[in-house]
Amino acid sequence: MSSSLTTKVFVARLLGLDVFDPLGDRLGRLRDVVVVDRGPSKPAHMVGLLVEVPGKRRVFVPVTRVQAIEAGQIICSGLVNLRRFQKRGAERLAVGELLDQRVTFKDGTGIGVIEDIGLDRLRNGDWVVSAYYVRRGERDTGFRPFRRLSRGERVVVEWNDILHLNDSEPQAATQFVAAHDELKPADFAEALHEMSDKRRLEVAAELQDDRLAVVLQELPDEEQVQILSALDMERAADVLEEMDPDDAADLLNELSDEQQEALLQLMEPDGADDVRRLLEYEEDTAGSLMTPVPVILPPEATVAEALAYVRQEELSPATASAVYVCRPPLETPTGRYLGVVHIQALLRMPPPEPLGNIIDTDLEPVNDLATVADVARMLATYNLTSLPVVNDQGRLVGSVTVDDVLDHLLPDDWRTNDDAEEAANG
Repeated sequence: MSSSLTTKVFVARLLGLDVFDPLGDRLGRLRDVVVVDRGPSKPAHMVGLLVEVPGKRRVFVPVTRVQAIEAGQIICSGLVNLRRFQKRGAERLAVGELLDQRVTFKDGTGIGVIEDIGLDRLRNGDWVVSAYYVRRGERDTGFRPFRRLSRGERVVVEWNDILHLNDSEPQAATQFVAAHDELKPADFAEALHEMSDKRRLEVAAELQDDRLAVVLQELPDEEQVQILSALDMERAADVLEEMDPDDAADLLNELSDEQQEALLQLMEPDGADDVRRLLEYEEDTAGSLMTPVPVILPPEATVAEALAYVRQEELSPATASAVYVCRPPLETPTGRYLGVVHIQALLRMPPPEPLGNIIDTDLEPVNDLATVADVARMLATYNLTSLPVVNDQGRLVGSVTVDDVLDHLLPDDWRTNDDAEEAANG
């Protein structure tokens, strides 16, 4: 564009860049660009940046405070409103909503898929969408949802050389998922939460089952239900199997009895049995919060074996903080519960030492019918991250971790509600 001052920058290549104020202090990290469509005769305008600030909050930085966008950094004024970002009016997220959108070329050469978006700064200081990086597909006379395009050449085209397809049509999410592959589940869930319902379902459909499972666990209940209900039943059951049993049970509790049973029937028997047991407990009890699959070993197992178990990547830090020692069978409900070995003890003892010699027998387990208040009190009193849960027969049935209790005690909308924090900040 003849009126631009700077070299063109592409949005997908900017993702994850640090955002600084003029003095060099880091404000946060770029997660997306907010644009407004001004109709077919004008290029879309960038109205601001979506920046993740410390505390994992995503906030809006208006374009008027963007001083420079460069390949290695973004410089803004230091004044940032820390209110969580919410889209308004015709605003759209460039990466969250425009990447992977199918387009048609005005010259009649077929259809393509947007893989990146080019921005230029005009002489008046405005930033506009000046170009698109598009992967060409074959010539097509009709739209067929989610049909894979043949691998074609990639071209940079001016903003007015293409027509966007109807937003009501399904849109793939390959580029969005690839661009956000490094995000932690909670951060990916935050990005999903900011999307429209339609786009959220499209991105969820693109995720692998295990990735979708851990992301679902970080979303508000209503969005979990929305995504799970949009999947076919077999895939929904596969995703539930990948979730932690307590989170899967919480999600199933939001569904009707008929939906619950249909999904449980499709799950693998072992996983379904764990979830069924959790569903039997009344709300606000230790049993309703616990995971039925903590780390459990017999007293003859060694410190070396225990350390190998707690090193498993899929274990949360709270779950990996303790090994529960029981008589066989070792699947919950186990044989007689003997005690716990904390990870600090494992790190202090020689590898060949049997766990039976270093059991902490002073820590009393909680009953599976104990109240959440009782569990929280014990965790706080003894400065613990997890507690063993036993039934009336003294058999271990699971463990409750501090994050389970916090999730229960916080308001249902704690992931998205900033009212209390804003009030504290004045």
